[in-house]
Amino acid sequence: MSAVMHDALVIGAGPAGLQAAATLAGHGADVVLLDEQAAPGGQIYRGIESCSPALRQMLGPDYTHGAALAASFRASGATYLPETAIWQVTPEGEVWTKRQGRVAMLQARQIIIATGALERPVPLPGWTLPGVMTAGAVQILLKSAGLVPDGLVLAGSGPLLYLLAAQCIAAGAAPAALVDTTSRAHERAALPHLTALIHAPARQMLRKGLALKAAIRDAGVKLYRHAKGLRIEGESEAQALSFTAAGQRHRLETRLIALHEGVIPHQQMTRAIGCAHEWNAVQHCFQPVLDEWGQSSVDNILVAGDAGGIGGALVAETAGHLAALAALYRLGRISAAARDAQASPLLGARRKQLALRPFLDALYAPRQEILTPPDEVMICRCEEVTAGMVRDAARQGAQGPNQVKSFLRAGMGPCQGRVCGPLVNFILAKELGQTPEATGYYRIRPPLKPITIGELADMDQG
Repeated sequence: MSAVMHDALVIGAGPAGLQAAATLAGHGADVVLLDEQAAPGGQIYRGIESCSPALRQMLGPDYTHGAALAASFRASGATYLPETAIWQVTPEGEVWTKRQGRVAMLQARQIIIATGALERPVPLPGWTLPGVMTAGAVQILLKSAGLVPDGLVLAGSGPLLYLLAAQCIAAGAAPAALVDTTSRAHERAALPHLTALIHAPARQMLRKGLALKAAIRDAGVKLYRHAKGLRIEGESEAQALSFTAAGQRHRLETRLIALHEGVIPHQQMTRAIGCAHEWNAVQHCFQPVLDEWGQSSVDNILVAGDAGGIGGALVAETAGHLAALAALYRLGRISAAARDAQASPLLGARRKQLALRPFLDALYAPRQEILTPPDEVMICRCEEVTAGMVRDAARQGAQGPNQVKSFLRAGMGPCQGRVCGPLVNFILAKELGQTPEATGYYRIRPPLKPITIGELADMDQG
């Protein structure tokens, strides 16, 4: 099957994808930006083009930064295909899509994957009850509709919890409580990395964090620190969150709980293509093997932003720019000298933007109790597989996630292992007495999104 050959396809319209597409189009490349959402911005800048001035002010200057990025992309002349699901990408540059009920295949000489990150799963007892969601889901509600639920309890670890709490306060619906699971041991481990404060971006990030905590304190939000042993209580829905903090057991009655324990790269697409991945022992996750430009192990596939390693929105934007320069050079649109000259300040900026990352990674490292939950906790929600069932499979001879998939169907449900994949990896690694890297990950296969036989039969080519 033949299709129009584009110079480049960019997958994902977050900060990395927007910057990559705008840079490519700015140099005259024929570029198409594909994204599942209805408007550009990704998760971090969701709704940036349509939100009211009041909501922008509520969400803060970091969110507002996305408006200029989206406007730059719109003015670039790049082709934009929103509401487009990608269900297969091949090493040969074929991208199979589903849009408005129609299946089509596009081709490009260079592909930049900028699919971002996923929230790390937080498998606590009771986490599958109605009324329990991720912090990211609450942000989607806030950014897309300007709505904030009352009586919200935030629990977990990471900067997003404090940012979300401050945004809820600004929206007039202060959380009922914030339960921070960051441990004292992680706080001590992070202290040596504060030398990063010699860099201005690191100091700015730290000041923002302190300002968020001050806003939460001034609003009277109850803050519990160093919490552990979290358990969500309820029968048909969440009714309370119980935990231990300061040597005492606490119980907060609530019907709405938002969990968060950091983010990890969205690796489904890069794995399905066949890109090599490596274990990041600091961030406790797999990520694609990339060079400084974002070039993967597959010749014409580049990866930009959090899909290639967690760094945050500004780092993702810079990575998108660098990946675009690499693609432009390979397309013959700029020389090596021009590429390197434009990349030099970007590489310097990225080093400074990443200066505080070792501190954050040490401070907010995931706790063992969420990496290897108790036997009774559900870890594959699609197929109702518990942690204990995975351990039993290991005792019966399963040597890796793909064997567990065969034994238990874990990873074969609608999410295709996006949620349970990291959990199966950690549980197996501990049970087998080996590293997560040696344990490996699911073998991801297309289709990455559901399609029907009828849609395939009515295929277009573009």
